[in-house]
Amino acid sequence: MKRCLSCQHIFSSFATDCPACGFSPVLKDGFQLYAPDFAESGGGFKASYFSELARLEAQNFWFRCRNQLIVWALNKYCKDFQSFLEVGCGTGFVLSGVSQAFPAATLLGSEIFTAGLGYAAARLPSVKFIQMDARNIPYRDEFDVIGAFDVLEHIDDDVTVLREVRAALKEKGFLFITVPQHAWLWSPVDEYACHVRRYSASELHSKLESVGFEIVRSTSFVSVLLPALLLSRVKQRYTQSNIDPADELKLSTGLNALLYKVMQAEFGVIRSGINLPIGGSRLVVAKRRDWVSK
Repeated sequence: MKRCLSCQHIFSSFATDCPACGFSPVLKDGFQLYAPDFAESGGGFKASYFSELARLEAQNFWFRCRNQLIVWALNKYCKDFQSFLEVGCGTGFVLSGVSQAFPAATLLGSEIFTAGLGYAAARLPSVKFIQMDARNIPYRDEFDVIGAFDVLEHIDDDVTVLREVRAALKEKGFLFITVPQHAWLWSPVDEYACHVRRYSASELHSKLESVGFEIVRSTSFVSVLLPALLLSRVKQRYTQSNIDPADELKLSTGLNALLYKVMQAEFGVIRSGINLPIGGSRLVVAKRRDWVSK
């Protein structure tokens, strides 16, 4: 179902305009805009980064491995899902992996910046994309699965986003999240990426449970590479003037291939059922509860 952002009326998801008050999202460049005031300057990220991401992520080991982990987790925990919303879909790279693995599912991508949607729509012309503010989602009880991959760390009011996500999920729907982890890894890279925080497992779990989610699976990843990641981040703290944070995406072919193989070995451990306690990132699979704690 859809929720009118003007009068809060709940109506069919097949309709565009609210039948109660006539509210209709702004249409621009072929996209429905539910938060037009933020479409070009939504905060938490820089729209200029999308072109660099679109150019680099398909070859970068981290983006490729994260996609594989997400697709594996979807197959493991809710392989029969029919509808999927990605919050903060960026250039559509994750959705491209989901689309290939689950061709029968109905996919919807959302992004606060219309700049990102152009790249996403070019990558996946058969998928619908909308512009929206994740703190005010125009859907209720609509999706089997919602994904937010390296999104929450950009948003000050992450609890409101989680609450909105829960409301947009169907009963017993699933939420899949990845976030950067460990405050002691904070560096100029986080500032460059417009991060608000790096999470601890306890903080993320607590926030999820407080709004009505049950944790199904939670594990770190980028664990084997953590010593190298820590060394790189410490170096950046003391040589900020000579560091380009985007260099982490610009790896040689050989190094990229080596790091990819290391991550594949690590994923074998995760797939065996072992939850890794520390790592540069964390994957959480959570399920909507039928009740919310007061």
